[in-house]
Amino acid sequence: MTAPIPRDLPDIPALPRTHPASAALFAPARAVVPLVRRPLTAAYRLLLALLAAGAVLVEALLGGPARVLSHFTVQSALLLALVMLASARRAWGARHPLPGALTGAALLYVIMASLIHHVLLADAPPPFPTADAAAGMGRLEPLAAHTLHTVLPVAAVLDWLLLSPPARLRLRQTATWMLYPLAYLAFTLVRGELLTGSPARYLHPFFDVARHGYRNVLADALLMGLALYALAVLLVALDHARPNPVRRPPKTGFRLRLPVG
Repeated sequence: MTAPIPRDLPDIPALPRTHPASAALFAPARAVVPLVRRPLTAAYRLLLALLAAGAVLVEALLGGPARVLSHFTVQSALLLALVMLASARRAWGARHPLPGALTGAALLYVIMASLIHHVLLADAPPPFPTADAAAGMGRLEPLAAHTLHTVLPVAAVLDWLLLSPPARLRLRQTATWMLYPLAYLAFTLVRGELLTGSPARYLHPFFDVARHGYRNVLADALLMGLALYALAVLLVALDHARPNPVRRPPKTGFRLRLPVG
């Protein structure tokens, strides 16, 4: 005995125009390209992360953690250390690299901190006083400062040029990268207002509102912001113009084709 056939059949959904088997063939290139372990790249990035963390630790022990961690150079070095550590883990485990927006931001900030130091602060006194020189660490301060302002930016640029795939930075990311320097400017000015009377009221001489006034300080900040944005655009342009240093796996000759019929 069978069930009666209903008089009103439910609506049958329309069939797609494309072949159903062809939907599985549309996949991003990163999903079909095999990944390989890169132990040398992982070792280089791990060394770079440890170098940045060591330099920050030395400066924090000599100048005090609260003041040292307030500097843009130190914060950018810590960001670079975290990015390099995560990138080393991905290179060792044959995983996809970090997003270009994150690695590009870390690279931009360390380069900008280095340029500001060498162009505007070359003749300024050391930002981190060596109060604990008697403890035997005073001799490490020049080495740590040189590492933060010169070694780390050069090493980060070499990693970008020689160990990272190109064309991963986008022009639309440059506006997002400017948010952190803008927030740092606000933090510096608020910190200066709260530490009235302190000799370490302002972290940098060009941010000294008591000496130059808000008009000149904001004008200098605008010029540095425009320079930073121009540097970000330059990095994006160079990223799309440079060759690919990462060796791709050899082609096997196998190609996916649409089914016939």
